[in-house]
Amino acid sequence: MEIRAVAVDIDGTLTDRKRSLNCRAVEALRRLEIPVVLATGNISCFARTAAKLIGVSDIVICENGGVVRFEYDGDDIVLGNKEKCYRALEALKERFDVILLDDSYRKAEICLRRTFRKEEAEEILRDYGVRLIDSGFAYHIIDDAVSKGEALKFIAESIGIDAESFVAIGDSENDVELFEVAGIGVAVANAHSKLKEVADIVTSRPNGDGVVEALEFLGLV
Repeated sequence: MEIRAVAVDIDGTLTDRKRSLNCRAVEALRRLEIPVVLATGNISCFARTAAKLIGVSDIVICENGGVVRFEYDGDDIVLGNKEKCYRALEALKERFDVILLDDSYRKAEICLRRTFRKEEAEEILRDYGVRLIDSGFAYHIIDDAVSKGEALKFIAESIGIDAESFVAIGDSENDVELFEVAGIGVAVANAHSKLKEVADIVTSRPNGDGVVEALEFLGLV
């Protein structure tokens, strides 16, 4: 296939566990002559700032696909229904002490500290039309209708590039749907086992070094 664009996760992929950005990966992405989309579970202002620092493009997928933005000074496009997530949150509160993270900044999902067992929570939320995903840094309650993959489809159609022409690079289970939509899915060495199972390529190196390895292997840099 002809690779016409790249979608890459940030936390755990371009950064390490200490949230340090890998400069070699940044340099490699800047050398690409095709569009780069940043795809994160984090909030819009974080993603926009990261896009400026990395210096690739202003197109970002935020909140695990619940929000997308095409221009730094443009508007957030909200794809998820946060009210569904709030209803699910009330159900979780009956069983667990939950701690919300940056809730006032999130427009499409609810982010929680990882203070309870995910499997128990998933059983509670089964009939609420939401999913509970683990980004490796936090739990996210997201509208069942959205994912990084659905957001990539939205972006691909908007910019006139087939989603199957994207290569996606990530590390977490919230990247599974991104891999399913993209033509090639690359899991860095530190990736969650669920992501490695659906990946087309698994790098030998972790985090940003794995991103560089993938881009070199695919002949993009």
